[in-house]
Amino acid sequence: MTRRSLALIKALVLFCCLTPLGLLIARASGLGDLGANPVQEVLHTLGKTGLNLILLTLTITPIRKGTGLNWLVGLRRTLGLSAFGYILLHATTYAVLDQGLAWSSLLVDVTQRPYITFGFLGLVLMVPLAVTSTNAMQRRLGRKWSQLHRLVYLIGILGVTHFFWQVKIDVSEPLLYGAVLSLLLGYRAVGWFKKRWQFSTGTQL
Repeated sequence: MTRRSLALIKALVLFCCLTPLGLLIARASGLGDLGANPVQEVLHTLGKTGLNLILLTLTITPIRKGTGLNWLVGLRRTLGLSAFGYILLHATTYAVLDQGLAWSSLLVDVTQRPYITFGFLGLVLMVPLAVTSTNAMQRRLGRKWSQLHRLVYLIGILGVTHFFWQVKIDVSEPLLYGAVLSLLLGYRAVGWFKKRWQFSTGTQL
């Protein structure tokens, strides 16, 4: 994989990441329909897209290890930053359009409504990951960089829980997200236990 080819793939991935936002803007501009509750539709679309991108980011490692396509690692930053952008827009839409920047009401929601608390915590945890996503920060932090970016596992759990608690009637979709996340985290847990076993026994599995 040449640098030029990887750059083209990254550009294509970024285009795909931005497509849902472009379609949402088009719908809001009158080229489509946002339904009976436009604000809720915008919130749902932004939040769901962000969660999709978080899960896609988590799929990079198992696909890379299963296929040997190590260049896939270069896509994680694009996917991760796109996910952060959507979640930030999701939170901004909630604060500005849904709550009208009523800070007292926002404070009550964040502290007393668990699904909003979890969503807010997920956004807060994404900030240091976005800030340290550059190559320079990766070199500066060294091994600590990998440890810090494992927060994405907790972010995924918070995001799926936020989605599950938000749904009031049909929870089949958030349950599907939970199943996908469980598989992705389970894959990593199995790998961790294998490494621990190899280390403790001195054997190769």
